[in-house]
Amino acid sequence: MYERISQVGEGTYGQVFKARGEKTGVVVALKKIRMESEKDGFPVTAMREIKLLQGLRHPNVVRLHEMMLSKNSIYMVFEYLEHDLNGILSQPTVLFEPCHLKSLASQLLSGLAYLHHRSILHRDLKGSNLLLNNAGVLKLADFGLARSYMKRKRGDYTNRVVTLWYRPPELLLGATQYGAAVDVWGAGCIFLELFTRKPVLQGQDEIDQVKVLFEMLGRYGQGGGDGVDEEWPEMRNLPWYDLSLFSKYAPSDALDVVDRLLHFDPAKRASAAEVLELPYFAANEPKAERPARVLSAVEGEWHEYESRRARRQKIIQQREEQHQPQEDSMTLTDDKREASA
Repeated sequence: MYERISQVGEGTYGQVFKARGEKTGVVVALKKIRMESEKDGFPVTAMREIKLLQGLRHPNVVRLHEMMLSKNSIYMVFEYLEHDLNGILSQPTVLFEPCHLKSLASQLLSGLAYLHHRSILHRDLKGSNLLLNNAGVLKLADFGLARSYMKRKRGDYTNRVVTLWYRPPELLLGATQYGAAVDVWGAGCIFLELFTRKPVLQGQDEIDQVKVLFEMLGRYGQGGGDGVDEEWPEMRNLPWYDLSLFSKYAPSDALDVVDRLLHFDPAKRASAAEVLELPYFAANEPKAERPARVLSAVEGEWHEYESRRARRQKIIQQREEQHQPQEDSMTLTDDKREASA
């Protein structure tokens, strides 16, 4: 039914291929579900992802078309988008204007607000899981860690979710009862990333990640005493919030968005829908505009997979170029020795 064109992604779940329908000519993404390590049948995470996606219909959520079985392999067939956010931000020639950044952030929050309205947690928001097409449309993708949650009752869930650099403090500190606020934190990290063009909160491990959050988003030990900090009463010595570090990247009204998204206390963290009502999105200039003109002019298609491969090739090329002059120099020295002899 489909002819593979190229591989565009790879992870613990399996591989993703760009493919074309043999009869329709429609380009799709084939996500191959990894089955080699499954002893008990179909993977539970994939089953959950399929079940959730079958019920989702939103312009900012990737569309699952169908399932397909081929030679003992199982594929999820998705709509295809040419880029992901990580791949695009890694290209120095792609320059988004403020209206484009506002549009991308608005689309992210709109898709997230829809998920939370449907009582679904994504639990793995990051640049490589946000797809973009050349029309400037952004869609949330990769629901491998997603699950439904209870809004009016605290459920007990695993805290081994969300990629480290986008993981909120409550999960880093071991919380197992949480809700939509864990996704909102990830959206805040990505919002900052739109301006800085790289992940901002980069820890080496979980302990270091907590340290990074406190050092970059606040400061330790208000007052130097043992009193409970007013910012988050449930935790002692939590830092006050300080966004001066990011003022060189983002305008003040955008920092207000960050302030609402990256709140240490999950109970005080704004929802995605509430953030969309802030002046940055609702009133202030410039008006949001999809970056169709910018993305349609991009040469090639850029996902994190291609970006990593391009970086590896560049490193190999640089090493070869550095090694070549040394070989030439050694050869020249040998020639001189031979001439002397």
